[in-house]
Amino acid sequence: MPHTEQLTHARTTQRRTVLISGASIAGPALAYWLNRYGYAVTVVEKAAAPRSGGYPIDVRGTALEVVHRMGILPRLREAHIDLRRITFLDGDGDTVASIHPHTVTGGVTGRDLEVRRGDLTEALYAAVRDDVEFLFDDSVGTLDQTGHGVDVTFRGGGSRTFDMVFGAEGTHSRTRETLFGPEERFHRYLGYCFAVFTMPNTFGLSHETVLWNAPGRAAALYAVGDDDEVHAFLNFARPRPPFDAFRNRAAQRDLVATVFADAGWEVPGMVAAMREADDVFFDAVSQIRMPHWSQGRVALLGDAAYAPSFLTGQGTSLALVGAYMLAASLAGQDHTTGFAAYENATRAFVTANQDLVKTGDAALFPSTAQALEQRNKRLRSLSAMPAPKGIPAHSALTLPALALPGPTLT
Repeated sequence: MPHTEQLTHARTTQRRTVLISGASIAGPALAYWLNRYGYAVTVVEKAAAPRSGGYPIDVRGTALEVVHRMGILPRLREAHIDLRRITFLDGDGDTVASIHPHTVTGGVTGRDLEVRRGDLTEALYAAVRDDVEFLFDDSVGTLDQTGHGVDVTFRGGGSRTFDMVFGAEGTHSRTRETLFGPEERFHRYLGYCFAVFTMPNTFGLSHETVLWNAPGRAAALYAVGDDDEVHAFLNFARPRPPFDAFRNRAAQRDLVATVFADAGWEVPGMVAAMREADDVFFDAVSQIRMPHWSQGRVALLGDAAYAPSFLTGQGTSLALVGAYMLAASLAGQDHTTGFAAYENATRAFVTANQDLVKTGDAALFPSTAQALEQRNKRLRSLSAMPAPKGIPAHSALTLPALALPGPTLT
């Protein structure tokens, strides 16, 4: 049966209902594919509207095929950020090396994408908003699984029952905490904390990143174009995550200011700008590693299930690929069989990408003077990254072919 006929058939039968918590990247991507497979989809998001802005993100490897199949690749190509160089500075602010970003990331010019996070979220939302119910400015209050579905109450009031629920709220997922327990059980801290925010571009930067390093500390200014603003980034090593600061904005800013109090280059101005910024995002550099991604009729995806950390550059790509694989695994299957197939088909890909970074081994952010000097020595002599052996982790999964049967009623 042709795909269009399959899709028509699926929508003329009774549709199973699903709720997705989170409308950033993984959530809308999953909503798109589940809708294509004939499900009636509701997405709940605590923000009042799709979130714009945010730090630039990468789409690579298998994830490029996902956005191609969604029909949004041309739009993302138009939004691609043409980052032309990254300049490394030492603790005194002197240039160590200035190289093309792909020399460091292993990216492929003309293929891999880097876009503003908001451009991707807007493209995903536009692709699905006419076919999916969105509940903004609301969130899940309680989940109660029964033999016939999941009873959900919403913090904004009201309750509904869904056949399945999916948690896509990011690293600090409330759905994961509700079903699987405290985040600490699955949180793998990688030894760093960071703050990102925007500030005026008074530096004359254009299509480039400038990265200052001292042992255990880094500061970067990232100009995605010729804009009046730059993305500022402050990263520092810390033996244990500062859990007391995660829910206290004043404590976050005080901690960052203390760590960078004696730093040189443009860092004092960056710290001052952080004090005034209204878009500061502070967090630990960490991963989420779970033995299972589902329980009963509830499953997790994206950072909620397998955050790889920004050190891998693969968080967005894993979210897109995971959404596709989860929906494809559920096609024609009950939730038990489908969730098992999702983990079976996707876990090796997730693990390979999470393993791109090892604890305490971040090449961009050396934590000791010796490691920093070794890194700088390599940069001074670097013309290109060695070609990877075998298939790169970001491409180590082949998507199953599109097939659009109706969902199984159970």
